[in-house]
Amino acid sequence: MTAQTLSLLSGLLRHAKQAGADAAEAIHVSSISVGAGVRNGVTEELERSETTDMGLRVFIGCKSAIVSTSTVEPARFEQLAAQAMAMARVLPDDRYAGLAPQAMTTPCIDNALQLNDPSEPDTATLLARARLGEDAALAITGVTNSAGASASCGRTQVSFATTGGFSGQYARSSHSNSVCVLAGSGEGMQRDYDHHGTLWLRDLTDAAELGRNAGQKAVARLNPIRPRTGRMPVVFHPRVAGSFLNHFAGAINGTAIARGTSFLKDKMDQALFSSEISITDDPTRIKGLRSRPFDGEGLRMAPLSLVRDGVLSSWLLDSRSARQLGLETNARAGRGTSGPPSPGATNLFFEPGTLSPAELMADIKEGLYITEMMGSSINGLTGDYSRGASGFMIRDGQIAEAVAEFTLAGNLLEIFASMTLANDLAFRFGTDAPTLRVETLNTAGA
Repeated sequence: MTAQTLSLLSGLLRHAKQAGADAAEAIHVSSISVGAGVRNGVTEELERSETTDMGLRVFIGCKSAIVSTSTVEPARFEQLAAQAMAMARVLPDDRYAGLAPQAMTTPCIDNALQLNDPSEPDTATLLARARLGEDAALAITGVTNSAGASASCGRTQVSFATTGGFSGQYARSSHSNSVCVLAGSGEGMQRDYDHHGTLWLRDLTDAAELGRNAGQKAVARLNPIRPRTGRMPVVFHPRVAGSFLNHFAGAINGTAIARGTSFLKDKMDQALFSSEISITDDPTRIKGLRSRPFDGEGLRMAPLSLVRDGVLSSWLLDSRSARQLGLETNARAGRGTSGPPSPGATNLFFEPGTLSPAELMADIKEGLYITEMMGSSINGLTGDYSRGASGFMIRDGQIAEAVAEFTLAGNLLEIFASMTLANDLAFRFGTDAPTLRVETLNTAGA
């Protein structure tokens, strides 16, 4: 990533102004990814891809339009700008559209977040990692087959500039290992997996450890029963507990609030959770999977408290949704090259509780411990919730036999209000939660 890219964006913006745009913004995204995969010791995948895209958004009064291209040639910039202007002139007015407030934009070339690891493993190294993970999983007694193991690395570079004076760029690297295996045979076969992704190679969990974890999890799921139909307490493993944060983030998205399509639209400054629960979105975390120095409109980002002591304290806002709501953006715009900005979360997490996972379930005489969820039926207007699940029974405070083929149902307002969090928060997914207990959910099983 060099000054040359910012120079390209500057040239594209200049053509937009010459074509008659009142304002414009341009984005350039390039990425490289390399992946290797094996199954039962046989190489199944060796892949390398490189992409480059550029997008231009122009404004004429209250009208705007977006064009994008994968052919980054300065000789075509005049034509691209003319195409964007022609589209904008025939589109309806949008009085909320426009650049982010100029006073909030500053030039930004930021390496302080440590998002870019220069390490670039070759395909032989990636293949060796994938095989190491699979071999460790297949060595677990009871594992009978492999669904595949993989290793990958990549890098994405983002450059952004506006006619309001902002220019910025950053690069983000990625490294990952994953293993998925089967245990048992015939109709009783069970599958499980483990995966880890990081920005820096040295932070990545060893592939053999992931393989052993995947194998042990698959074997533990053998011979599941269906739990009874009824109501009972439910504890969620961290790898699925974060799904509640995703539902919450969707419900406080500024676009949904402005449209009135969220069950939380009238809940600002009200207690949604117990007073022990807080939720934070932090785009400034060092080596964070979703960290970035500026948002999709060129605004400097900062940590944002969404829930404090159980009380909803903020929406997720970009400039457009903020204008609709009569508020100030909190720099949560995300974007690609071919669409407008839209609000969303970055590194979103529940702040941890005080109880250990064992203490969290110690008083449960009969309940469920959920390790995987599938399907999703979430009503954004009412908060009604229904998902398929599998995991284990909890009996007398201990994890017991495996369970599968059942559905959990409730309402997210009631679920939020009855949550208790454990103290085992780890930042592994970008949206992170500790072990989480919901006091009562409807179970549709046997």
